[in-house]
Amino acid sequence: MKKLIILFLCFFTFLNCRKSGEIISGNYVFYEDAAVLQTDSIIYGVIINDKAQELNKQAEPLKKQPTDMVRVEIRGTINKQKHESILWEDKIEITEIFNLEAIPNEDYNNTIKLSE
Repeated sequence: MKKLIILFLCFFTFLNCRKSGEIISGNYVFYEDAAVLQTDSIIYGVIINDKAQELNKQAEPLKKQPTDMVRVEIRGTINKQKHESILWEDKIEITEIFNLEAIPNEDYNNTIKLSE
C-alpha cells in the first residue's frame, strides 16, 4: 500500500511539473507584430509563439477593431531576460489558453485607443 501511495505521489508531482508556469488573467492585444498582456499591476510583453498565434486567431471574432483588447486567462512562463524585440521588462511566453472574452463597451470609456 505504501508503494502505491508513493507511486501516486510521484506521478502527481510529474504532472504538476509538466504544467509549469503561472495562470494569469488580463487584457490582451495583438497589433501588427507585437502583443501585450495587461493585468491590474503588470504589463507583459508577449513572446510570439504558436500559442500566441492561436490566441490571436481565437480573439479576432471578438474584436470590433484590430486594436481592441480581449480579456484572457492563460498559463505562461514569465521571465525578465533581455529580448531582441520585446522591450517590456516583464515578458510572458503563453503555454496554455483557458478562456477569452470580449471586453464590454462600458469598459472602453476610459481607454486610450491606438489609431491605424
